[in-house]
This record gives sequence, structure tokens and C-alpha cells, in this order.
Amino acid sequence: MTSTRNAGGSGIRSRRILVAAAAALVAVVGVSALSGFHRQLREIDPPGADAASELTTPAIVGIRTFTPPEGIVVDEDVEYGVRDDGTVLTLDVCRPAVIPAEAAPAAAAALTTAGTTALPAVVSIHGGSWARGDKANSDWRNVCLWLASEGFVAASVNYRLVPEVRFPAAIDDVSLAVQWLRDPEQLERFDVDPARIGAFGGSAGGNLAALLGTTGDGPLDVGSRVAAVAELSGPVGLTADELVADGASAWLRGIVAAYLGCEADAGDDACPQATDASAASFIDASDPPFFIGHAETEVVPLAQSRGFAASLADAGVPVELAAVAGSEHSIGILDEAMRARVAAFLHASLG
Repeated sequence: MTSTRNAGGSGIRSRRILVAAAAALVAVVGVSALSGFHRQLREIDPPGADAASELTTPAIVGIRTFTPPEGIVVDEDVEYGVRDDGTVLTLDVCRPAVIPAEAAPAAAAALTTAGTTALPAVVSIHGGSWARGDKANSDWRNVCLWLASEGFVAASVNYRLVPEVRFPAAIDDVSLAVQWLRDPEQLERFDVDPARIGAFGGSAGGNLAALLGTTGDGPLDVGSRVAAVAELSGPVGLTADELVADGASAWLRGIVAAYLGCEADAGDDACPQATDASAASFIDASDPPFFIGHAETEVVPLAQSRGFAASLADAGVPVELAAVAGSEHSIGILDEAMRARVAAFLHASLG
């Protein structure tokens, strides 16, 4: 595969230049007058194995069975925000250059939907227990390339991680990424249709994608609302009662507690943020259609997805649940058959 990679770090460099200039000004007029304007910028850069995919097997499974086509354009490390603590938030954008109709008919058709050349977009959210992972590890880069091969502008995001932050930092970050993508400057830059932005996530990223889908109400083409959600293996019910009822392991309950900033196995009264971190808490009839994929015997109990799908259906939200055999997790189940199902859902929902 040959891809065009455009470094998006110019925004970061520009900010560093501004910080340097501010420091020089401080030296002239005094620290006390300007200290409030100084902010130390830092990037999210998980070290070593922490940047690896949530897939711990070396086997060629799921998304690893995908071979990207030629010509996909990748803009790397594009800045989408800076948090108050100085954290620079970045994403990678994968976009199709030319899509032969015979290679991907649905994707090619999407280019002319509704008489516009603006493309549908999908915000891609990596997993890793809310504590690890990276938008550009080999597995999630392949997700980005796969979405682009289907005719979507894929924005693969990094977000702040445990233990430096706790909930709701991660969902605040990915919500900001959607808002950023919907900004007129970015819509023009990447040729995105603001009414056709969806979300895809796996594992912890599945939780965040689901929260994007259910948070808020009303129109799906404004703010951080999304028009479709596809998520795989998301731990979507994070209250103590839900986790116990669904048969979550002590390992999973510990990860959730660390993410929420609660004591392990604390009751719901002692951890009220668990409700706010659970997508089902916010379901209403205005929510977008959902696709949920899950393996039958994986580390996140299938009951999590079954219960969530039932709640969506009860609210009148279109939902498709795909339970598959085996124990592979997250994008480990994103093999050719699952990719076809997810792509069909996204094309049907986003046009």
C-alpha cells in the first residue's frame, strides 16, 4: 500500500513558537504580569507497549485481515484542541483519493448522494481500557484506512488517558473532536458533510462511541451529536449493579473503577459518575441508529451489549446486534464478514 501522509503538527509547532514568544515577553516586562498567559504544552504520547492495540494476540484476526488499497491519503497528527492542562489533542485523518466504482460500489455511490460531493465522515475511537492505546498503532491505523476505503473521511482520535485523567475527560475529548470536524474550516478542508458524521469505536472506544450517540437530544447534525454509531465490545453499563448482574470479572470491574476514579466494587451511591459514564442512561428516541458487535465469550460480557441493545429498541432507536462465536475482543472480531456488516450499516445510516 502507498499512502500520502501529511504531517499535521504545524499547529503544535505554531503554539510552541507562541509560547516561546510569550516567555521572551515575560523576561522583558516581568513574570508577575504575564504568568497567567503561559501554558506548558504536552502531547499524549503513551510509552512503549502502552501505545499498542487492545488486541493482545499475535494472530492475524479481525482488522488485521484487511489489506488497504492504493491511494488513501493520511493526514497525521492534526491538532483538534488544547486542554487547560496543556494537553495537545491530535487526530489522524484518512480519506479516499479515488474510489473505483467496481471496487466499492456503495462507497462510490456515497460520493454523489444527495447531489453533493461532500463525504460522510466517521470518528474512529481506539480502545485500551481508557488507559492505553493510540490512534496510529498498526491495528487502529488499519481501521482508519478501512473506513477511508469505504468512502468515509475517517478521523482517528487520541484522547486523554487514565491515570493522568479520569472520567469525563475522555468523552469530553472525543466530543470536542466531533465539534472540531463540524467546524466550517474543517468541513471545507476535508470535504465533509456536517449532517453525515458517525462514530466507530472498540472496547473502551466502544463505550465512548456509544456515549457520543446517546448524549444530548434533538438534531444529529449539530455540536457533538453523531448520525450513526457502530461499536464493538463496548463496556456500556458501568454501574456496579450492571457489572455484577452481567457477570463482569474482577479484572473488568477494576478497570472501570480506575477510569471512574472510584474505589473498586464501590456501590452506585459511592460512585455516581458510573451512571453518567453509561450510555443507556441517556437514551431517547432522538438518538441515532446503532450497530453493536460482540463476541460470545470475550472479556466484556455479551450481556452488556444485549442489555444496551434492548434499551435502545425499547426507546424506538434502530439497533442491530451482531453476536459472533469466539472470544476475540473489539476489532479482533472485525474480520471480512463483520467489516461488510458494519460498512453496510454506516452506508445505510450516513448515505
